[in-house]
Amino acid sequence: MDKLIRKINLSKENNLNYDLLSKEWLVTNGLGGYASGTIAGVNTRRYHSFLIAALPAPYGRRVMFNHLSELFKFKDGSSILLDSEEKKKDDLSIGIIDYLKEFRLENGLPVWVYEIDGYLIEKQILLPYMQNTVHINFKLIKGDRPIKIKLKPSIHFRPHEAAVDEIMKGNYYLNVMNNRFEIYENNTAPPLRMFIYGERTAMAIEGGELRNIYYRSEAERGYNSEGQYWSPGYFRAELQRDKDVTLVASTEPWEKILALKPKDAFKAETERRRELIGSVQFNNKNSVAGELVFAADQFIITPVGRAEDAARFEAAGGQLRSIIAGYHWFTDWGRDTMISLEGLTLTTSRHREAYWILRTFAHYVKNGLIPNMFPEGVNQGLYHTADASLWFFHAVDRYISVTNDKHILNYILPALKEIITYHIKGTDFGIGIDKEDCLLKQGAEGYQLTWMDAKVDDWVVTPRRGKAVEINALWYNALCLMEGWLRETDDNTFADELAGYAAKARQSFNKRFWNDKGKYLYDVVDGEYGDDDAFRPNQVFAISLKNPVLNKDKWEPVLSAVKEKLLTPVGLRSLAKGHPDYKEKYFGDLRARDAAYHQGTVWAWLIGPFIDSWLKLYPNKTKEAYGYLSGFTEHLSEACVGQISEVFDAEAPYTPRGCIAQAWSTAEVLRCYKKIEDLVESEKEVKDYQ
Repeated sequence: MDKLIRKINLSKENNLNYDLLSKEWLVTNGLGGYASGTIAGVNTRRYHSFLIAALPAPYGRRVMFNHLSELFKFKDGSSILLDSEEKKKDDLSIGIIDYLKEFRLENGLPVWVYEIDGYLIEKQILLPYMQNTVHINFKLIKGDRPIKIKLKPSIHFRPHEAAVDEIMKGNYYLNVMNNRFEIYENNTAPPLRMFIYGERTAMAIEGGELRNIYYRSEAERGYNSEGQYWSPGYFRAELQRDKDVTLVASTEPWEKILALKPKDAFKAETERRRELIGSVQFNNKNSVAGELVFAADQFIITPVGRAEDAARFEAAGGQLRSIIAGYHWFTDWGRDTMISLEGLTLTTSRHREAYWILRTFAHYVKNGLIPNMFPEGVNQGLYHTADASLWFFHAVDRYISVTNDKHILNYILPALKEIITYHIKGTDFGIGIDKEDCLLKQGAEGYQLTWMDAKVDDWVVTPRRGKAVEINALWYNALCLMEGWLRETDDNTFADELAGYAAKARQSFNKRFWNDKGKYLYDVVDGEYGDDDAFRPNQVFAISLKNPVLNKDKWEPVLSAVKEKLLTPVGLRSLAKGHPDYKEKYFGDLRARDAAYHQGTVWAWLIGPFIDSWLKLYPNKTKEAYGYLSGFTEHLSEACVGQISEVFDAEAPYTPRGCIAQAWSTAEVLRCYKKIEDLVESEKEVKDYQ
């Protein structure tokens, strides 16, 4: 496999301070744990850490290893300290700014190159797959003489979503044995274990040191922004050509930590990534799509936090699998998982994992609903969603269409029947069909049940109670899919019943949702305040799904209006300009952000259903479809390098906001690249598009 490289321009002519602070990196471990930070090494978010371990309930994901200062001492006695931090507002020190020659992603892994007095030093971060372990590796690329290196770790153990000013609970306890650190706090959580590989290694205990830290992104988001780190001492080693130094930190048992030496761990991860890209059927793997294969890998997890469920699956010969909705703060969400499944797993030939994800969520069906989300550090899901269960049908269909594996219906069909039956008779949160028109209604006071799910305290920003346009597009699609699967199993009686519901729902949909004056679809009908004529992107699902509910003669005016009013280089706006609630920016404290979350803010994932609709209407206009993805190429070098953000401001320059890495954003862009490739005739044509 050729290395896929994405280099970041570190030209001094640019605003280098801003670039180093605004651009972030992310490495994950397949368990939900991760490492993340800014290129500068300044921790600006509560989620920035070299190791956030994914631990079983009740712990959840915990910050274990926050920061590392790096001191290099040369033979002439000179030394350079690379210790970036912000101790208080406007007291910013970026220690690497004069020495950072290059930052790049190499096959998705972050690499820094420092140039100091003729020496070139390379630093790389690696999280061994399926371990709560981080390797921070230093390599001497250029320089004839050894360098003494001193590495000083700092910590603040806490849940990763906890405020940065959470008080350190009691004292930390340090256990030292055979050149190994173990740091405990006053509870039963696993300790942080640390060890250094290299020449002439040693460690020094300094009795503990507290440092005050300012987190500027937390301040911008309206949260507490001042916290502390504690450091027990430092490690030292000698860095030589061909003799790397690697600091290892982990919550795993020592025998697991020491089982793989750094070179072996890097070799294993390189091979795993080679297999990831090698199994993908792209004409041009050395492309943006190739990079997104590595990005997709970061969301597919074994949810280690739900140990009891994992044990049940394993006892039956199964595997618990899920998808993290976004980094840093999301867990696995049902809706996001079902929307993302095709792009993350099927497009990347990870069919077996797709199978286990579907089986995992079928296991959790309750009263005809799959979970909306699994909160951090608990075993039970929350079910307040009207669309996740309907997206489940879409995901099952995509899996069967790609793999032709219909054996999955033997396991999942009972759960699908339960979902349909409950929706017909009515289930939780006011979800159920209106028997008069067979359209699906939903709504419960105080809940946000659709994907437009912002809520601040008791304020549901976009409640959309009533009959929502995309909910009914999904409902019709689910009825049609279920009818087909039932006929394959000779359950024609139930299939005939669902065909009747589908026919009535389609007729009602085209009568009730069509806004003849505006030539587009209402967003909600029979709502709390009547019919909602806000121009939103939800109407594209009436075209994009496998069984489109909207009559074909209405496709062109709807899609033309969506393109004119909502399309941007990085997705679709969530509300058209001119509406009183339209917001140009998604910025500020929590209330300000949630007020803008679905009121104009651009969502990257919506480019997927837009392109699906476009290619249904204009199957020969693949070049135009490819052009709608062009904005994401540049975006991969901003925000989280190599990833796609959750949302963007509604107006140029479309500043990325929200989660720095969002599953359905990455999934839908990757899926569309693959879909367009499959439609064009040759590799040359794909390259011409690029």
